[in-house]
Amino acid sequence: MIETIHSINVLLPILYFLTFSIYLYDFVKDESKVFNVKRVFLFITLSLHILYLLFRTIEFNHPPITNKFEIFTVLAFSLGFAYFLLELLTDIRGTGAFIVLFSLVFQVISSLYIQDLIEVKEVLRNRLLGVHVMSALLGYSGFTIAAVHGVLFFMLYKDIKINRYGLIFKRLPSLEILEKLNFYSVLIGFILLTISILIGFIWLPVAFPDISYVDPKLISVSIVWLVFGIGILTKLIAKWYGKKVIIFSLLGFTVAILSLLASNIFADSFHSFY
Repeated sequence: MIETIHSINVLLPILYFLTFSIYLYDFVKDESKVFNVKRVFLFITLSLHILYLLFRTIEFNHPPITNKFEIFTVLAFSLGFAYFLLELLTDIRGTGAFIVLFSLVFQVISSLYIQDLIEVKEVLRNRLLGVHVMSALLGYSGFTIAAVHGVLFFMLYKDIKINRYGLIFKRLPSLEILEKLNFYSVLIGFILLTISILIGFIWLPVAFPDISYVDPKLISVSIVWLVFGIGILTKLIAKWYGKKVIIFSLLGFTVAILSLLASNIFADSFHSFY
């Protein structure tokens, strides 16, 4: 199986590049002949990526979460998969190139530097930990995709405001649709992060009997969950729309990034077993 894993590791960046190229070609040319082809390419790439992650888990007896280059390949998959869910939910396919590019970059870095680790800390072999981490990465991928659509919203908004009707204006969906994509991405991210938090609360006390619920990473994730939860409720109850929704999601993404950096760099945590 090792040879198969190594072969897929080489093939994945190529597939992500082809998928990105097709999405980019469609964005620039807007030709109907590739409208459905690009989703097929993304589906094939993600399907092979799932097999790759499963094969690594089985062969090395641990989920692929033991170092940053394994995390990078999971991030590449998470971003692609979260976008694929968004595309299926909305059937809007005009922004895929901007998302798949991130998957391509993460996978190229991972494929270049990933190592076959057999000897790892015992806690990292736990399958539930793998589901917990991957759910969290999928959640943050949803927030990242929301942020990308937020930036695209303001790019299009600026072009409309100054009456510049170039490629961005011609190819991007309307402001209303970009807002919809932004909100759906936040919703996907919030649901997946909620699943990760629930798994964490079930598994962590078993794995770490002396766990502290004022752990920096638990606090940071809780803050991110609360911020996006408030944003979703406000959108649904107060009927927010347009720039307010986009600004809130971008602020939430900023909070998420800053909290992750702060908890990883400046604070000690039981998560340091990584």
